[in-house]
Amino acid sequence: MDPKSQRVKLNDGHFIPVLGFGTYAPPEVAKRDALEFTPFAIEIGFRHIDCAHAYQNEEEVGQIADGTVKREDIFCTSKLWLTSLRPELVRPALEKSLKNLQLDYVDLYIMHYPLALKPGEELFPKDENGKLIFDSVDFCRTWEALENCKDAGLTKSIGVSNFNHKQLEKILNKPGLKYKPVCNQVECHPYLNQRKLLDFCKSHEIVLVAYAALGSQRVKEWVNPNHPVLLEDPVLSAIAQKHKKTAALVALRYQIQRGVVVLAKGNNKKWIKENTQVFDFELTPEDMKAIDGLNRNIKYYEFHLGVGHPEFPFSEEY
Repeated sequence: MDPKSQRVKLNDGHFIPVLGFGTYAPPEVAKRDALEFTPFAIEIGFRHIDCAHAYQNEEEVGQIADGTVKREDIFCTSKLWLTSLRPELVRPALEKSLKNLQLDYVDLYIMHYPLALKPGEELFPKDENGKLIFDSVDFCRTWEALENCKDAGLTKSIGVSNFNHKQLEKILNKPGLKYKPVCNQVECHPYLNQRKLLDFCKSHEIVLVAYAALGSQRVKEWVNPNHPVLLEDPVLSAIAQKHKKTAALVALRYQIQRGVVVLAKGNNKKWIKENTQVFDFELTPEDMKAIDGLNRNIKYYEFHLGVGHPEFPFSEEY
């Protein structure tokens, strides 16, 4: 078996590859990067592609549908954006992503954040003072609309992203719940190891999917530039040297060994290729413990714009 196709089972019986290729890039290069790097990622063996309406490059990602790999061999995720959380907007949003991706179904469709924004074409609808315009939607109703999309065959699995444990509980305890979320995609790396959230998710058979697993790309709108650079951490560097690997590979391997599905990004082909070399070495229990010890609850993606929304997820400890 090709190690890059290592998979874990989701709570609905489908399987997700443990290593995914992330397609997010800053808006000014998002389309160009998607056209250049997504086909390359597939060529070198990535079989899990993580997309989202909000990345504004699904049409470019969709151009991979050229028949070199079979559809059933690719695991494709897309995400429902915050302006489409009203139940009646969910299916049209998914259908739009499918059209852009040139697919009949996605393997996984997830709610990008639990907080609703005013519906419309703008990704970030703002008032005259530059404040986001919130919408009030019970995300449990949004979830029911996602369940309907799964029943309609437009997506194989459904999940969430950026939910805290209380928000997950709200869905899990919802009367008449038909399908549990299969995953919660959150920022997760050695400086933010999400131990409590991971334990909570495991206890409910929810897979944690890690984004920003290598720290972040320092996108100025989102990322606090004063935070330390994860991949320059001396502990990671020492472990990397010991295994004759890079700090990035150690950070990715750490997640896979703790049962986390990890998304790797790269804005050059050398790094993208290197990220696939995560299956031919193993971290020792001592390595894992040392990396666990790096946790300092540093969030690179703080999403300040959403502060003040009643469903802002990051005010909870986990």
